[in-house]
Amino acid sequence: MTDDDTRLLRVAYEEARAGFDEGGCPIGSVLARGGRVVALGRNQRVQKGDPVAHGEMDALRKAGRQKSYRDTVLYTSLSPCMMCSGTIVQFGIPRVVIGDTRNFGGNEDFLRSRGVEVVIADDPDCIALMARFIREKPELWAEDIAE
Repeated sequence: MTDDDTRLLRVAYEEARAGFDEGGCPIGSVLARGGRVVALGRNQRVQKGDPVAHGEMDALRKAGRQKSYRDTVLYTSLSPCMMCSGTIVQFGIPRVVIGDTRNFGGNEDFLRSRGVEVVIADDPDCIALMARFIREKPELWAEDIAE
């Protein structure tokens, strides 16, 4: 992890924390280019009633049209689901930094098989926030992962 990785993953965590404080699923994301934020996002499923408003999708929507994503990095507080992983591959995002794979994971090998560099940070704040959410709101968590 670089200094930029540490700093930008912290921004993703702060987005996750904001989502938690709003009563939503605490998953935050940052799309960056050259160490600079292009867009921030957080899971908005509860807040907007939108089943595909995951943190990564929110950041990408807010980034708007990009000529290319091949020089970007996506930071996410939680391992991306298959929908978000597919979008990462579709857009050609070459690198993903993940804060937490303990509470949810499984698509890291899929991303790697498609040529995406995956960095797992095992960030204690990301892990603790998601564990708290799962403990306090298991019904929302089950809904978010479609169980």
